[in-house]
Amino acid sequence: MDIDTRIRELGAVDCGALVRTILAQEEAAWREQEHRQNAYEVHRATESVVMVFTDDEAWPELMVKKEAGWRRLADAALPVMHDIIGRFYPPGGAIVRAMAAKLKAGGKIKPHVDDHPSFRIGHRIHVPITTNPRVRFIIDGRPHRLLVGQAYEINNQKAHSVANKGVDDRITFIFDYVPPDELRRVGQAAA
Repeated sequence: MDIDTRIRELGAVDCGALVRTILAQEEAAWREQEHRQNAYEVHRATESVVMVFTDDEAWPELMVKKEAGWRRLADAALPVMHDIIGRFYPPGGAIVRAMAAKLKAGGKIKPHVDDHPSFRIGHRIHVPITTNPRVRFIIDGRPHRLLVGQAYEINNQKAHSVANKGVDDRITFIFDYVPPDELRRVGQAAA
């Protein structure tokens, strides 16, 4: 969503259980759903544990499907997502994407704008799970440091990229929340 800034700091979140749950995932879990890597060229260097994802081809109908990561992450992720939504966004919307995304050490996500119409109506929230001093998150040409224990909304309608020049993987929990007014605008019922 095109918010009034490059990044909005949402502040501290209680994400300890989510961090522990994501870090406990087996390597195979990171590769069991590769739609994101196959559908979006810029994410080829990433791995994901996907909870829910929308069918972009069904647009403008929002068809949200629970993926294999739901059973792995939901107990720890839902309280974090609901806390953030409850504090910063109007109730009655829909979570249309939710996943843990890993950028391996040495990996890059090239500059891009999330251009599918569903990205224009949803708030893109990042909750860092792991990071290192050599991760560079660039939005609209400016570097940002995203810290574990904090939540951020990024403006995904501005060019953004990530480079992990460190020796450790960078993992972020990402979810997209579409508020009720946007759901009504595209003719959807709250999910």
